[in-house]
Amino acid sequence: MAYKIRVVLDVEKDVIRDILIKESINLEDLHFIIAKSFGFQGIEMASFYRTNEDWEQGEEIPLVDMSEDDTALCMRNSLLKDVLVKEGDNLIYVYDFLSMWTFFVELSKIVPSDEKDLPKVMMSIGEKPDKAPEKEFTAQEDFDELDELDDDDFENLDEFDYDNY
Repeated sequence: MAYKIRVVLDVEKDVIRDILIKESINLEDLHFIIAKSFGFQGIEMASFYRTNEDWEQGEEIPLVDMSEDDTALCMRNSLLKDVLVKEGDNLIYVYDFLSMWTFFVELSKIVPSDEKDLPKVMMSIGEKPDKAPEKEFTAQEDFDELDELDDDDFENLDEFDYDNY
């Protein structure tokens, strides 16, 4: 079986790649395929994130296993067919944590295929900009109340007895 994956770069103008790949590859291979199809070398750190239909970021699948015993979840030990199980399943892919290039990855179709020359870019729309867009991270509404507090609202931390804890 082969997967038709739609990858959309999160930038102002449409930059999309449809890629046909083998279902049996691991996420490390997918990382290199996506990076190269968008013109990156694939040498920067990256992670995939599980997500739902609303594109809410979930569990991270990093490029490299950082555990001491090499048993943590990482791209090398995650097979694509185990992560994207059915059509419509999604991942978020972040490439180069300094620039934060962000991609939306969707399994758009599962097709029978015995093609030997995979992966193959089936459709290419747009070119990535020279620079990643700046990401805006906003605080939760609960934290907005902190802006309204003044110094008198906090105890004098120098006099706080930490031995009670």
